[in-house]
Amino acid sequence: MKKRLIGIILAGVLLVGVVAAVIVPKMSASAGTASEPLKVVTGVIGSEKKEFFDDPRVKAVFAARGYDVRVKTAGSRQIATSPALATSDFAFPSSAPAADKIAIGRTVKGTYSPFFSPMAVATFKPVAQLLKNAGIARQDSKGTWTLDMKAYLNAVKEGKRWNQLPGAAELYNSNRSVLMTSTDIRSSNSAAMYLAIASYTANGNNVLSGSFSGDTVLPEMAGLFLNQGFSEASSGGPFGDYLSQGMGSKPMVMIYESQFLGQQMSETGSKAMSPDMVLMYPQATVLSKHTVIALTDSGSAIGQLLLSDPDLMTLEAQHGFRPADRSKLENALQEHNLPLPEPLVDVADAPTYEVLESLIDKISAKYDPANTPAPTADGDAVTKK
Repeated sequence: MKKRLIGIILAGVLLVGVVAAVIVPKMSASAGTASEPLKVVTGVIGSEKKEFFDDPRVKAVFAARGYDVRVKTAGSRQIATSPALATSDFAFPSSAPAADKIAIGRTVKGTYSPFFSPMAVATFKPVAQLLKNAGIARQDSKGTWTLDMKAYLNAVKEGKRWNQLPGAAELYNSNRSVLMTSTDIRSSNSAAMYLAIASYTANGNNVLSGSFSGDTVLPEMAGLFLNQGFSEASSGGPFGDYLSQGMGSKPMVMIYESQFLGQQMSETGSKAMSPDMVLMYPQATVLSKHTVIALTDSGSAIGQLLLSDPDLMTLEAQHGFRPADRSKLENALQEHNLPLPEPLVDVADAPTYEVLESLIDKISAKYDPANTPAPTADGDAVTKK
């Protein structure tokens, strides 16, 4: 009996030893992997991408690839002068012209354009119907709204007010001028893209060329921005006002399509959407190509992941952006029972960086810095001294 008991004890000890030999190395390996610190990578981005980078799912994907990505926001045209850029691994503005501005005089490790977004107009059904009554907008059989930019610019030039349009008493009886809200042309890419659209229309549906002096359309273009009064530095501001303040304050706002679609697909953000909010596409519109400027090798790694990682591409689409794989956005919208956007066939190219900057500089010179100081990267106004 005693020998049997000893045998059982020895067998038990042997079993424990075998289990320990198998399990402990695995636990040690797992602990070693978990304890490895993530590589911190910093960037300066346009504000319209903040929710994407703040998304816990996005952070988890980056972490799974070994990175802790930390970002600060600025108006896309202000990123080039942001103090944070000096110590950042990448910049991520909202268009190729803005990216060109950032790249000047810097050593660039690579450029990546992981997704794009058409420029669009956030408005409301009563306003859209009022514009339709006036021949300024139309709606096709599938429900897509289009803004006739030529008719819109004529209405602005004539000083039309909303209550002067047919049907205003029932739809939107406001004495405000028919004028779209945008960001500040001196700091923001979305305003620059609005300028690209408007100048293309005013120039007889021709992209402004290098020989353009600005004299022909400059007064008309300047009025689109100067007559707004104070404008915010980045695109998150006016779209946030559109969502919270409604039609009385922001009847029409120039935005990125991604802002509207991303809001609709957000579990919490969709609660801020009302049934009368609609998306309208300018004719012609421009495509804003979000471009990563890698300033270090780490920044280049993030740009490559944003461009090609399937998990990140899926999340990009869920935030309303259009990745290279079109099916990603289609799948995301279908999952939320949202209509697929119609293919855009009337798309204009933006002017070259030099031409666009020249026109922006001429408009900027018309501001009175004492009354309309340029906003800083965080949206606060700073008076120039």
